[in-house]
Amino acid sequence: MLRRNFMKVAGAFVATPTFASTSAALRSVSAAPKEKEIYEWRIYTLTGGGAPLDSFFGRTLFPAYHRKKIVTGAFKPYRLKEGEKDQRHVLFVYPNLATYHKVKRELWDDTVFRQAAQPFFDTTAPAPVYSNMETYLSEAFDRIPVYRKPGDERTLLEIRIYQSPNEEANQRKVKMFNTDEMAIFDQVGVNSVLYGEILAGPCMPALMYLTWYRNEETRSAAWKLFGEHPDWMRIKALPEYAYTATNNQSIFLSPMSYSQI
Repeated sequence: MLRRNFMKVAGAFVATPTFASTSAALRSVSAAPKEKEIYEWRIYTLTGGGAPLDSFFGRTLFPAYHRKKIVTGAFKPYRLKEGEKDQRHVLFVYPNLATYHKVKRELWDDTVFRQAAQPFFDTTAPAPVYSNMETYLSEAFDRIPVYRKPGDERTLLEIRIYQSPNEEANQRKVKMFNTDEMAIFDQVGVNSVLYGEILAGPCMPALMYLTWYRNEETRSAAWKLFGEHPDWMRIKALPEYAYTATNNQSIFLSPMSYSQI
């Protein structure tokens, strides 16, 4: 795993930027577009097999979102470790925050959806098919305000979640991606899908992003190139990016057959 936790720079006063210098650094990022996508990411922890939930997503829930012009993604763990419970990761891509609110309100007034979904609700209320659902709501980064569709040859996708020690550090980490890191990704084959600053979720302040690869070998090769890239060697030592992330979580996923992403 690449080291992306907080970066050490000699001397606390050197490593910690002043408020003025941080503000100037944040202002250096190009002005945000008028609208950036909103990403709703759900993680369902299953109580048993995934067939009932997959059927509900593919035949009922996702078609209801598609009628409202919302892109959907669905994924399962790339490889379950012994003793781990199966999960489904579900992604909804909204063009803006207003659409997110609108779709949330309208879904339960959708007669077609309600009629199709009721048998699933009736069956799973007394016998739940998942034990928990975590939700992350995030806003796209300035550099990639709309998601990039992965290639059809994708077999491996990776979510990374970076948690920061405070809100100011989180803003500097977002700036680090917008200004430098995402550009390096494009050069070395770390294929970007989307990046989001988390607005609400189980761990905050934080950001999350999704990338894709043909297989494990191409992922390993891309990250090796990234770790050796001279621009990465330069920026990871910059004082303005010191201590921007204290926790780094990586999740490997495979796309479901009914996923649009």
